[in-house]
Amino acid sequence: MQQPTLRRGYARLLAGVTLMAALTGMGGTAQAAGYPEHPINFIVSYGPGGGTDLLARMMAPFLQKYLGSDSRIVVLNRPGAGGAIGFAELARAQPDGYTIGFINTPNLLTIPIERKTAFTWKSFDLIGNVVDDPGAFAVLESNPVKTLAELSTYAKSKPAAATVGTTGTGSDDHLAMLQFERASGAKLTHVPYKGAGEVRGAVAGGEIMIGAINVGEVLQYQKGGTPLRFLGQMGATRSPLLPDVPTFKEQGFDIELASLRGIAAPKGLPAPVRDKLVAALDQTMKDPAFQAKAREMYAPVRYLAPADYARELEAGEATFRKLWQQAPWIDK
Repeated sequence: MQQPTLRRGYARLLAGVTLMAALTGMGGTAQAAGYPEHPINFIVSYGPGGGTDLLARMMAPFLQKYLGSDSRIVVLNRPGAGGAIGFAELARAQPDGYTIGFINTPNLLTIPIERKTAFTWKSFDLIGNVVDDPGAFAVLESNPVKTLAELSTYAKSKPAAATVGTTGTGSDDHLAMLQFERASGAKLTHVPYKGAGEVRGAVAGGEIMIGAINVGEVLQYQKGGTPLRFLGQMGATRSPLLPDVPTFKEQGFDIELASLRGIAAPKGLPAPVRDKLVAALDQTMKDPAFQAKAREMYAPVRYLAPADYARELEAGEATFRKLWQQAPWIDK
């Protein structure tokens, strides 16, 4: 006598579960349709005035436009610990689409290798990569050192005076400095800062000798009136933005480093929201007005959709783990 009752109960339960699943799916669709309904925080893990900060502020209106909303995108600077403070804040934010941010290599990959962190690159939903900016060494125009060979000679005689500003331990700037030390046999003095803007200010003010700053950033600072001169660029080949400046390899130093800067969100975004963000970035990267502004600020654009971006990060992580085993990037 109980079997028909059990069957009816099971049928009602199944119907309820099916309805709930349908409503949940509708809720996700509705959430995407209304998203964004209030301002989006855009975290930059470095200080104001650096390349990542300037890029975020330039991009914000385009992303806002293609998200199809009047809601503002608010850039928040969270500098410190080579980017780890901002990366951690982004990773632990609610995965609702209202917190996004730039993630920068190699810092994103190297920091979790060198110490325990609350994030890895897998802590994020990738929206897409935006820029691939080669590293560089730059000094004031008035500095008598004009080549990497001259820098090596100078540093061997005056290591305390051969000060190099970077965006923190484990950054591409810092790794480049350490690799230059190994390749040249010279000793440099590391001075970490919270962002490239601070490094520029320190070089301009005579606090340090060398700015380890990415190509696009140096070009922006030159345009803004800071009298900087390149000693070399760290791309595999000469950047189209800098055809007259030789690479480190051309000058006899086998060093090749660059910084990817891409946009990510906390892991676990609802799929419709994630898709809307990915589409907005894709449209932004194709926008002729955005491309023109990127050229104006010397940002070396390299768009990677999420799947391609993930493959690039995975390969980079493997490379840096191998490098850590061979030569840890720590100050000695």
